[in-house]
Amino acid sequence: MGILAASDSKITFGVDGLFKYEVFGQELWITNTHVSLLLVVLTLTILALFANRAIKKADPNEVPGTFLNIIEYLVELVDGLTRNNMGEKHYSKFSNYIGTLFAFLIVANLSGLFGLRPPTADYGVTLGLALITFVLIHYNGFKYEKAGHVTKLFQPILLTPINIIGEIATPMSMSLRLFGNILSGTVMMGLLYGLLPKLLQFFIWPIFGGLHAYFDVFSGAIQSYVFCMLTMVFISQCFGEEEA
Repeated sequence: MGILAASDSKITFGVDGLFKYEVFGQELWITNTHVSLLLVVLTLTILALFANRAIKKADPNEVPGTFLNIIEYLVELVDGLTRNNMGEKHYSKFSNYIGTLFAFLIVANLSGLFGLRPPTADYGVTLGLALITFVLIHYNGFKYEKAGHVTKLFQPILLTPINIIGEIATPMSMSLRLFGNILSGTVMMGLLYGLLPKLLQFFIWPIFGGLHAYFDVFSGAIQSYVFCMLTMVFISQCFGEEEA
């Protein structure tokens, strides 16, 4: 699972710099995370272009093909998920973002199956995603709750420090949960590939396949779902009962 630098004496699991360059006197690095992110975005872009072409060429009087059926199923799935968690009134505003977020996370988490180091094993990526959720939470909080979005932090007054810490902890907990689960799978698979002889790996490939199925597919899908669910739940709490 993932790209690792391995030799007979050393195995590394961190973000490795591939080459560096200077901008305004500052030294910057292109890392394996950047490469993985680029490949993930290109994959999603190509899939989106094919989906757009299939939709435009579809004939409403004919039975849709397999690819178009899959697209329709995924769209209905995302719409149903956001409707159930964010309400009939608001789900349409967020279904595109939630669908894009889930697509990015699932492809990024599954990239370890193809020898890449998953971008979500880099805390800089997961923190960035969590901060987007954090901004959306408070943007919608001020939009729908107005000043009440701030005053509720002081109710009751004795719990104000805990309320503030709770707000700050939201992006931290979301980013660390995703990062920790994906990185742990990367480390586990990296240790197995780095420490076991290649001949032995050849004979026990079914075991490696099962581990990849768990760490990459099962755990990756679960973490993608959990991150999107938390995003929807936290944002929907800002709507209030009368807005749901």
